Amino acid sequence: MHKILSIAVVLFGLTSCWPTRVSFVDVSMPEEWKSFTVKTLENNTGNAPLSYNATLTELIKDGIQNNSRLSLEDNVDNSEVNIEGIISSYTITPVALQEGDAAAQNRLTVTVQFEIFISEPEEDIMELTSSRFIDYDANTDLGTVENELLSEVSDQIVQDVLNKLFSNW
Repeated sequence: MHKILSIAVVLFGLTSCWPTRVSFVDVSMPEEWKSFTVKTLENNTGNAPLSYNATLTELIKDGIQNNSRLSLEDNVDNSEVNIEGIISSYTITPVALQEGDAAAQNRLTVTVQFEIFISEPEEDIMELTSSRFIDYDANTDLGTVENELLSEVSDQIVQDVLNKLFSNW
């Protein structure tokens, strides 16, 4: 009985001081930052889907709004954080070569170059190049899995932008 009571006291002690909420959002973001803008990304690739730049732009906006206290602003002059970028590379390359130079998998790689203009607390420009990839079966038609692959790659790119914003201060 004494053993059970000891275990119960230890468990109660551990759970009573256990954090109920852990948040890393805005940990190092300057207080002066209230709003942001994201200019529609340029697509400088010849083979990316035509709407990918607009889709990725919206995902970045959503990512910042959902993971920070910043509000989306329409006017660049009224925001403290302004993000611009160029999709500079969209490539598909064979990987995992097998006999006869046949690829078992292909790799979709997307590279985006960002410039983040900061107006407060002091003017600054942060640069970020995010290059993310995902492998898929070479026997699969890209057209049937491209949206799914781009969704995963885009989530990683958005996370890179968030990491840059929240960790550079």
